[in-house]
Amino acid sequence: MSQTLPPHPKVGKNDTIKTYLTNIDGELVPWVVLPEFTVSGTRIFASESDRKAYLRLKYNVYKVIPYARIAGDKYRQLQRDLALTADKKIQKELVKKCEKEVKDLFNNKIKDLTITQGEILIKLIDRETGTTSYELAKQLKGGLQAFMFQSVARIFGHNLKETYDQDQERDVEAILRQAGYYSNRY
Repeated sequence: MSQTLPPHPKVGKNDTIKTYLTNIDGELVPWVVLPEFTVSGTRIFASESDRKAYLRLKYNVYKVIPYARIAGDKYRQLQRDLALTADKKIQKELVKKCEKEVKDLFNNKIKDLTITQGEILIKLIDRETGTTSYELAKQLKGGLQAFMFQSVARIFGHNLKETYDQDQERDVEAILRQAGYYSNRY
């Protein structure tokens, strides 16, 4: 019994795609360029409480990402503006203007954050700017104000001197990367 192959379609002059080929064991394999993609495995939790804790952390991180991004952008813009002038009076005005803009953007929303979300925000601001929240307050508002902010933060369970360590905060870092959030530092 003979087997007939279907006829080849007619090929026109514009129907050819040129590509590089590699000969692997006598078979020609085309090179195809694919867009970049991330391969991630399915996370397996030891218990249901671990899964719930991770989902709670994910929710909290997603809630404060926009605040950290805005804080980082405002800080970098302020640093550029301050670098352009040596006049202390103009620098003070720039700091006050930036502080007012940040307060107007999300003052009420920041007050509604939970303690855990506040801690995450403090760490993400350090991740975004490369400077702890305490150092930011000290640079922009002075040592006495920074001390007062730190004292109030300690009363509510926060530490403005807390830094972001990528190795210790593996879950937060994984959540940030999963969200597509990359800062200038990491």
